[in-house]
Amino acid sequence: MLAYIVRRLLYAIPILIGVNLLTFALFFVVNTPDDMARMQLGVKRVTPEAIQKWKAERGYDKPLLWNSQAPGAGALTDTIFFDKSARMFVGDFGRAEDGRDIALEIKGRMLPSLAVQLPNFILGLFVTIIFALTLAFFRATAFDFWGVVLCVVMMSISSLFYIIGGQYLVSKVWRLVPISGFGEGLDAWRFLVLPVVVGVISGIGSSTRLYRTIFLEEVGKDYIRTARAKGLPETVVFLRHLLRNALIPILTGVVVVIPSLFMGALITESFFGIPGLGSYTIDAIKAQDFAVVRSMVFIGAVLYIIGLILTDISYSIADPRIRLK
Repeated sequence: MLAYIVRRLLYAIPILIGVNLLTFALFFVVNTPDDMARMQLGVKRVTPEAIQKWKAERGYDKPLLWNSQAPGAGALTDTIFFDKSARMFVGDFGRAEDGRDIALEIKGRMLPSLAVQLPNFILGLFVTIIFALTLAFFRATAFDFWGVVLCVVMMSISSLFYIIGGQYLVSKVWRLVPISGFGEGLDAWRFLVLPVVVGVISGIGSSTRLYRTIFLEEVGKDYIRTARAKGLPETVVFLRHLLRNALIPILTGVVVVIPSLFMGALITESFFGIPGLGSYTIDAIKAQDFAVVRSMVFIGAVLYIIGLILTDISYSIADPRIRLK
């Protein structure tokens, strides 16, 4: 098992380096520092002197990859790539346009994002799997038919409808919870109830249909027929045999959600005024703060790779034969 994990970690290193190089190319080759300066200064006929001053204040006046005028190792380290991209591997993300340390902002905003996304993820996964199992259990019945119809209707509605409708009905009409904002300590739960409920409800349709399809594919396999032939109750067949064998395709879909647990949900945090990483990214995009956007892209890549590794490990736990591949 340890060798399997080490092998997966070694696979992740070149992938992360490649993502870092691609991100650097997109931010500094396609969109040059001069272009960044013109967008930030916001002047149509900005002078070359103003561009050079803006670049010098933010460290963008250095060569991109190779500084031929710097002595020794400075040829590599005294470059934009080393300052703005390579340093991110050690958690040094630099400063935003407003002068704040990006790493400190990320640490401070990670908890609000987790407070929303973690219960949303756990409750959503539990509800959709139970609902999908129930539909598969009562397959080819009226309950299954109308359950699928409900799922199609729910997944056809935009998530904005659930957010705005929830805010109007629960917060404005019923006045049960605040419409937006975030509290400190135990008082935060009042601001988290509505975003979590809306997130769970908006994801029921698509996830349930996916899991139902997975379960129905497993129902017709030989091991299910063997379990029934042994006289096991249908509930035991579903919960002990079918569910475990359906975990691998389910885990494949779950891994996509892992980065959002830390990165936050962009739309949800913006509409509910939650000071998490999602709203932080949206604000950075609006302000054209390339340092923040670049950092969030890199962190998202790291988290996604971690999610893939965790998925591989969970695969090997669900099916030990995978370790041999």
